[in-house]
Amino acid sequence: MARDTQLKERWETVVQLLSKRFAEGDTLDLESIIYLIGVQELGQLDKTFKKDDKVNLMHIAICRLLEPFGYYQFDYEDPDGWPHYKILEPLPVLKAGEQQVLMKDAIVQYFIDKELIS
Repeated sequence: MARDTQLKERWETVVQLLSKRFAEGDTLDLESIIYLIGVQELGQLDKTFKKDDKVNLMHIAICRLLEPFGYYQFDYEDPDGWPHYKILEPLPVLKAGEQQVLMKDAIVQYFIDKELIS
């Protein structure tokens, strides 16, 4: 199977899995999925977050998702339990569509690593 086709199928599996569980039938978009991953990585699942926290949660998710690609490395956890990452390599300059493909690929790999999809 071509890599693009496989990524598309796996991405749809992730979207369906999360939409069914968290969106009551609506389809989650890329940003929503990144946010959910940030909440998961923070581990404070029962907390209500402010707007600034939501941006920070998405940042946590992006760092965690791109860590296996060599762009970030976990550095430390602050006293409030928030993880911090350091940049290992600057992200390449990508067009919007290329950014989406990179993030979808990273999310799919995250769910494979967590053994939630195959």
